[in-house]
Amino acid sequence: MDLELSFRSRQILEAIVEDYIATAEPVGSSAVARRHALTLSSATVRNVMANLEEQGLLSSPHTSAGRVPTEKAYRLYVDSMVALRQVSREEKRQIVRRCRQAGAGLSDILKEASRTIASLSNYMGIVVAPSFTSDVFRHIEFLRLAPRRILAILVSSNGAVQNRLVESETDIDQEDLVRMGNYLNELMRGLTISEARTRILAEMQNEKVQYDGLLSQALRMSEQAVTVDDGDIFVEGQSRILDQPEFSDVSRMKEIFRAFEQKGQLLQLLGNCMSADGVQIYIGSETPLSRTAGVSLITSRFVTSSNTVGLLGVIGPTRMGYSNVIPIVDYTSRLISRLLTEI
Repeated sequence: MDLELSFRSRQILEAIVEDYIATAEPVGSSAVARRHALTLSSATVRNVMANLEEQGLLSSPHTSAGRVPTEKAYRLYVDSMVALRQVSREEKRQIVRRCRQAGAGLSDILKEASRTIASLSNYMGIVVAPSFTSDVFRHIEFLRLAPRRILAILVSSNGAVQNRLVESETDIDQEDLVRMGNYLNELMRGLTISEARTRILAEMQNEKVQYDGLLSQALRMSEQAVTVDDGDIFVEGQSRILDQPEFSDVSRMKEIFRAFEQKGQLLQLLGNCMSADGVQIYIGSETPLSRTAGVSLITSRFVTSSNTVGLLGVIGPTRMGYSNVIPIVDYTSRLISRLLTEI
């Protein structure tokens, strides 16, 4: 942000942002001078605050003589003022313990990660799972449940599992289902799920396969099984938003919750965040959720052993404790990347 501020102006703006984050109350000049032990009179602080307001960094609520930071102020604060704290040893232990104990499966680990960052940040935790279709195929298995009703179990290289009921044209015994699975496992070895689907469709055009009833039916069943949902999302701690004074308005709360109930829409909104390395901070109208006023989003990518990418983050008010949340998001995303190389 190209904005020249004197040392004094930066000092006062930082004090106002941090006071407002802590109290959610408009900040007055006397409070700034008193709380931060500035060797400045209230009148001097008041003049600086007036200048900051002219520059679009502060605003004045009609009901108060104090000032509150604008989105522009939060952006300047995050970019050049915030002092990030270290994640404590106890917090690290808690994150590691909870995520490791969640279970060996990808979904269990990611769900617990969203719960953990919600708990530690006291905001809303969100985790977007890596796209299943971009992961590498490991194994497919068919189980006969009833005549012509088959359970297809598709496993990716990072341990993600998709179960899907498929219909067969004729009744198939379990022995033939095993043969089908062996054929398909050989056919799709080393491919991504998306590539496996392309290979299946191409193989179905093979004249030899078309005359082999068992192989032909195996391909048709696997086509149904490999039609998978793209990605999953875990949201925890929605109720924590209720504790924030900014969201005491019922209509605003309904708008926020409605945004998080639309899984497909949320995945689409967060899609662009997946392409950015490191911790990313989106404030207010910068966020993909900009229709939901007063919300900030802090995200970081994590990577699986097969180099597929997921997203982990925290959603809260623009008056968020950035100095606390940024390190938690960063540490947890790095840990998840490490854990996912072990499964």
